[in-house]
Amino acid sequence: MKVVPIAVMALALGVAPEAHHSFAVFFDEAKNITVTGTVTEFRFTNPHALITMAVKQDGREETWKGETNAQTLLRRRGWTSTSLKAGDVVTIDGWPSRDRKPYMRGRLGTL
Repeated sequence: MKVVPIAVMALALGVAPEAHHSFAVFFDEAKNITVTGTVTEFRFTNPHALITMAVKQDGREETWKGETNAQTLLRRRGWTSTSLKAGDVVTIDGWPSRDRKPYMRGRLGTL
């Protein structure tokens, strides 16, 4: 099992995907969640890379998004645009969105 750090920075996705806003406004740092799913898309872009995955919960499939670090920081850690591919199964541990949408800020990922 390969463990890769996918988020350490305390920056969050805002109203628009390109905007930076306070981590605490969008994510609940007092809570921790772990989500396992099948990657459907990996956007290796700035300001944050984004992992979209199909997650099975309670007998139904839900689309979850996990925000990671900026592309430049991921590159320094050895990531490339092909580090994750559709069909890969990943587990992401991190902080849930405050609005209870299936969105999270990742802290650690396991492939």
